[in-house]
Amino acid sequence: MSQSRVYVVDDDATLRDALTFLLSSRRVSTSTFSSGEEFLEFFNPGLRGCVLTDIRMGGISGLELFSRLREAGSRLPCIVLTGHGDVPMAVEALKKGVRDFIEKPFDANDLVDKLIAAMADDDARAEQDAARRSHTDRLATLSDREAEVMQLLVAGKPNKVIADELSIAIRTVEVHRARIFEKLGVRSAVELVKLLAETDTMHGRATRSG
Repeated sequence: MSQSRVYVVDDDATLRDALTFLLSSRRVSTSTFSSGEEFLEFFNPGLRGCVLTDIRMGGISGLELFSRLREAGSRLPCIVLTGHGDVPMAVEALKKGVRDFIEKPFDANDLVDKLIAAMADDDARAEQDAARRSHTDRLATLSDREAEVMQLLVAGKPNKVIADELSIAIRTVEVHRARIFEKLGVRSAVELVKLLAETDTMHGRATRSG
């Protein structure tokens, strides 16, 4: 996974240099690109951090760049620099998912604060995605019977009721319960419910034959 950084995309070399210096003064890593096309060639879905781009550039605009990044699977937060006349366009961009827009001339510290906050949100999102993938991988190790027991457990049913509904012994339910907890790394039914909620799999997990 790549290092979290700000990807500065602007056709103004002077502004790129100034932004790089500004961000480095706050210990924020940057990579700079002179056009949206150049960044699209560089982009891969594993990039972490956020994008800072100008709404107007030679070649594709900052908004077109944002649209193409979304189409390419990007979830990077995007902050757009705008001129005064671009504000209505930028407001429309917010409705499409751009995180924020900053009107030029901008306050340097305010801009960096917003970029740092965007990077922190992206880091948190990436950690949540990794946790979901881990949970999903663990859920895939459950047998069909364990999956059935799990759904009844999270429905709050006691072992005796589960045993009756599945026509198995209470001891068998206890064994399945212990295996489910072990495989999923939880210690209680409450933790199990939280895990399933995090992975959005409580209703409709694709069970593995087993």
